[in-house]
Formats: sequence, C-alpha cells, structure tokens
Amino acid sequence: MSHGSPHGGIVGFIFARGGSKGVLRKNLRLLAGKPLIAYAIQTGLSSRWIDTMIVSTDDEEIAATALEYGAIVPFLRPAELAGDSSPEWESWQHAITTVNNDDRLPNVDVFVSIPTTAPLRFVSDVDACIDTFLEVRPDVVATATEAHRSPWFNMLVVDDDGTARKVISNERIIRRQDAPLAYDMTTVSYVARPQYVLDSESMFEGDLRAVIVPKERALDIDTEFDFELAEWMIARHTSAMPGLRKAG
Repeated sequence: MSHGSPHGGIVGFIFARGGSKGVLRKNLRLLAGKPLIAYAIQTGLSSRWIDTMIVSTDDEEIAATALEYGAIVPFLRPAELAGDSSPEWESWQHAITTVNNDDRLPNVDVFVSIPTTAPLRFVSDVDACIDTFLEVRPDVVATATEAHRSPWFNMLVVDDDGTARKVISNERIIRRQDAPLAYDMTTVSYVARPQYVLDSESMFEGDLRAVIVPKERALDIDTEFDFELAEWMIARHTSAMPGLRKAG
C-alpha cells in the first residue's frame, strides 16, 4: 500500500537475529502456517503510514524469508550487533545510519520498529503509535499494557541470603486498589525520532509517550508456551481476535 505521506519518510524496521535462546530459530518458526517474522512484515506493509519495511538481520535465511513476504534487506547486520547480549538500541542506531547513508533508500524521518515477537497486534496499534508521534512529536512512542501486578503493592525483591523486601516501600498503600496503576511495556510497536535514537543511549532519557493496547494483542513470544498460546488464540481469532488475518 502506498501512502505518499506528507510527513517525510516513515520507515518501518524489523530487527531479527538468527540466534535465539528461548525458542530455536524463533523468527522463522511457523505460527499458524507462516513464519513469525511474516506477521510483523505484513502488519507494517498494511499500515496507512508505512511505505517501506526494512529488515535488519545477520541471517541469510531470515533475509530470504523477509524478501519473500515483501520487506527489503539492503544490508546484513554486523555480527557484533547480533549477539545475545547486544543491545537492540545499537542495532537501531546502525540501521538508521546505514539507511540514511544509502541514496537508494528513503531517508528515515520517522523510525518505526515492529518487533517479530508480538504477532497478535493489530495494524491499528501500529498506526496509533505513529498518529501519536505525529501529533505530539515526542522523542519516542512505545506501546504498553496494564500490568498484572503493581510494583507499589506486595511485589518483592529477594536478596542472595533470602531476605525479602518490598520493591517500593510506601506504608501509605495498604490495599491493592490504592496503588497507582502500572503498565508493562510491550513489543507491539515503537516509534522514534531518528536523531534522538542516534544521540541517546535509551528511550527512557527523553520524552517518552505510551499507547495502551489490550493484553490479548500484546502477547510477547519468548518461550514454547508463548507459541502454544499464540496458536490457540489464532485458532479462535473469529471470536477472540477479530482483527487478526488468517495465515496465507
């Protein structure tokens, strides 16, 4: 879908390493008949804002699959940015710099990351993040969902000697209902100002805004159980996930 955005190059990115500890070859693992990475690519290409989906990977097989589903792979990520301990923020910086230095590619005026691990997201969730960014112009927009528990109420840190203490000590909060509402950041989508990414070390240093998404669209696939849960939810998509497209 071509959108001809008046806001410059709104470019979608997917960061997909070949290695994965929790689930072997996770980004290529079939979920309801298609590779996990395909969900993120198809979501990005269905956005009313994004024209180009770029995949940053160190893996030739992931690159070939990304091309098959309509993304472009103009570079392979260096191995030093694809290890288990490599901060993804540095991969964001590398991708922005590499793309903006390539005359064949659109200039990244708005950076959009669509992680592979949240395949149950709706296209509207990504577009809502972009809408918020264009309206407010913060440094970063991230997705979040209401947390199952609040760090202000009965959550503990346990020291090596077994000593337990509250994560946040506030004696005035004695009932769950009195605790401030807390949110979990999700991997549904991130939108950022490219220069902020290049100049900073994390999204938490600047003006960060949140778009709230429901829990059922924010499932983050990290384990075999997460895959099984996603398969079950997709199988029930006509009633539980009305916006999720069928595989294929």
